[in-house]
Amino acid sequence: MIDITEETAEGLLEIRATGRVTEQDYETVLIPAVTRALDWGMPIRLLYQIGPDFEGYSAGALWADARLGLKRWRGFGKIAVVTDSDKIEAGVRMFGFTLPCPVRTFDLDERDAARLWLRESLGTIHLEEIGADALEVRLIGRLDSASYKTRSPDLDAYAAAHERFRLMVDLRRFEGWQGPSALGEHVNLIRHHRHQPCRIAVVGDKSWMKLAETLLPMMLDAKAKYFDEDDYTAARAWLLT
Repeated sequence: MIDITEETAEGLLEIRATGRVTEQDYETVLIPAVTRALDWGMPIRLLYQIGPDFEGYSAGALWADARLGLKRWRGFGKIAVVTDSDKIEAGVRMFGFTLPCPVRTFDLDERDAARLWLRESLGTIHLEEIGADALEVRLIGRLDSASYKTRSPDLDAYAAAHERFRLMVDLRRFEGWQGPSALGEHVNLIRHHRHQPCRIAVVGDKSWMKLAETLLPMMLDAKAKYFDEDDYTAARAWLLT
C-alpha cells in the first residue's frame, strides 16, 4: 500500500510504500497526490520511503509507475528515496542519472537527512566581470538544467556586447551535473559561444582538470591553460596580462 505522510504548499510531498503496492494504490493515492502537488506551480520535492516490510510491486503497479513517469517526471525537482532494500538502492543508483532531476538514496534511519537534502538549494552559476573584456564564470555545487536556464541570458547578453573576450572558469567548488539534461545544457552553452573566448584560464581540482583538458580543445577556438585549485591568483594574473 501507499500512504501520503506529508503534503505542503511549498512543493514537498512525502509518501510511504509498505506491503505490496498495487495499481489501485497508484490510481487512488499516488497519482492524485502528484497532480495536487503539480497544481502548486513549483517543482515537486518527493520523499519516497520504501519499507519497512515492503513486499514489492504488482504488475499493474509497475505499469502505473511507468505511465506516471512518462507523464510527470518533468514536474519533479528532487527525489529522495528512503529504503532498507539493497536492491532498490542499487537500482536507484544505477538508473537515477537518467531522470531529469536529482535523485539520492538514504537509509530508513536517515529520513531527517533526506528532508534536509530536499530543502537544500541546488548548485548555481556566478558571472563576474574581472577586467576589460574579461569574464569569470564560477560553477558551484551540483548544477541542474534550471541553473543554466537562469544564467544563460546573462551570459548571452555579455557575449553580445563583446565580440571576443577572455574567460576564467572557476571549478573549485563544482560538484558535477544533476543528470544528462544539465550536462546537455552545459555543452550547448559552450557550443553557442565557442568562437568568442580568445583566452581561457581554468581553475579546479585534478578530477575536473582532466575532463576540461580533454573536452575544451575540441569545443573552443581559444588558447587555454589549466591551473590547480591552489593557483587561483596565478590563473587570474595569467588571464589578465
